[in-house]
Amino acid sequence: MADPFDDEGPSWLQGKNKAKAAEIAGHFAEIMKVLGLDLGDPHLVGTPDRVGRMFLEIFRGLEDQQEPAVTVFPNSERYGNMVIVKDIDFFSVCSHHMIPFFGKAHVAYIPGDTIVGLSKIARMVEFYARRPQLQERLTEQVVDFLEDKLAPKGSIVVMEARHLCMEMRGVEKPGALTTTSALRGCFEDQRVREEFFDLLKRD
Repeated sequence: MADPFDDEGPSWLQGKNKAKAAEIAGHFAEIMKVLGLDLGDPHLVGTPDRVGRMFLEIFRGLEDQQEPAVTVFPNSERYGNMVIVKDIDFFSVCSHHMIPFFGKAHVAYIPGDTIVGLSKIARMVEFYARRPQLQERLTEQVVDFLEDKLAPKGSIVVMEARHLCMEMRGVEKPGALTTTSALRGCFEDQRVREEFFDLLKRD
């Protein structure tokens, strides 16, 4: 099997991160011992190392250099209506309990002088999700990214997510859905917001 830290592999698993993964693995092995787990159990052998690599992967958004490169294009057609990318699947990890939360993001903007490739919108959601997060902060970060890179007439982000910290522990309410929103510019106008939510409802 190829070394996952090989420089030909994903950037978050390259050789420079080997020490980080080993350090995480060492700490996690101690946690397992505190829990009374047998590190010699065939099903647990190698688990600390796997966890070390996994943390680097799911938290790769912490590396600023991983921020997706965004090439904007002139809005030569002078398109002035809404651009929506909805049902973007994402997952993240709650910074309060380090337990996953996951769901869908709906992102829209009304172009000014520039537009952006649609895939970049999904990539920016993933980038900010790949770190310990609060859903509220994640929502704001995505809308701020749009504002900074595109200077649109307006932008809005709505996120719906299930939090395992509510489902596996605490109140233990499976299926509870948390919705957050952040908006800027012309989306503060009720008419524009209503158009956005109406379009979200359509298949």
